Amino acid sequence: MSTTEPDALLGPADIRELAATLGVRPTKQRGQNFVIDANTVRRIVRTAEVRPDDVVVEVGPGLGSLTLALLEAADRVVAVEIDDVLAGALPATVAARMPERADRFTLVHSDAMQVRELPGPPPTALVANLPYNVAVPVLLTMLDRFPTIERTLVMVQAEVADRLAARPGNKVYGVPSVKANWYTDVKRAGSIGRKVFWPAPNVDSGLVSLVRRAEPVATTASKAEVFAVVDAAFAQRRKTLRAALSGWAGSAPAAEAALVAAGISPQARGEALTVEEFAAIAENKPALPESDSAGSDSAESDSAGSAE
Repeated sequence: MSTTEPDALLGPADIRELAATLGVRPTKQRGQNFVIDANTVRRIVRTAEVRPDDVVVEVGPGLGSLTLALLEAADRVVAVEIDDVLAGALPATVAARMPERADRFTLVHSDAMQVRELPGPPPTALVANLPYNVAVPVLLTMLDRFPTIERTLVMVQAEVADRLAARPGNKVYGVPSVKANWYTDVKRAGSIGRKVFWPAPNVDSGLVSLVRRAEPVATTASKAEVFAVVDAAFAQRRKTLRAALSGWAGSAPAAEAALVAAGISPQARGEALTVEEFAAIAENKPALPESDSAGSDSAESDSAGSAE
């Protein structure tokens, strides 16, 4: 780990001065709330268990608060930023405040949803303060496209954190919960107050830890096939699975047959099922008549980021 001066990180005055110089005002459209507390970003890095050999990808680095803290701890940091002004300014901020680590930093000026490859060594960790409005699709897309990411820690709206970490039977358990569990073991990793952001949001934030599964879900069904069941089950979450999956299976009796074959009650609801049980249903999907099957496959790229 490199040694840096305490003032290398950005404080409240630094953030406001930098924003004023750049003419930046945080926008609701992109869900921008900049972290202004050095203790908070160091806490995030500690909670993420960033190691000296890690290659960390950060989505939405903003003015660089978390970026600098990550550079203190990791081997390399690759930051993906969509905003033109912020992307243009961040390399200079890193060079000015942490010159000895500047060669360990790479900026990718792009929409994270469009990134399919990253420069340098494969990423081993994802750490990010994700914009509230795109948190789930960005997270699922990154996990899907970069399987070398072993550990993830994201800061998201508290409600989103609860949904991601929810277990079957919980009232907020849904599409994000199941899909995150396809890739990782998920747990809540702490809470973040509103006062550490500028501007202060109207909601609290939460930390979510996601550790890549040691073994993938044991199933003969593809990810797209499993996610199609998940999407159908929660599209009308108050309905029984027999009814909710009738469109997916071709009819209610066909859905019931698939559920019985998978060992699941047709009267159950999606919120009670694990990702493994959704996979079992996908494995038992009835064969559709040839005339009906042409358009039944969902696009891989859509299924990764779909959320309720």
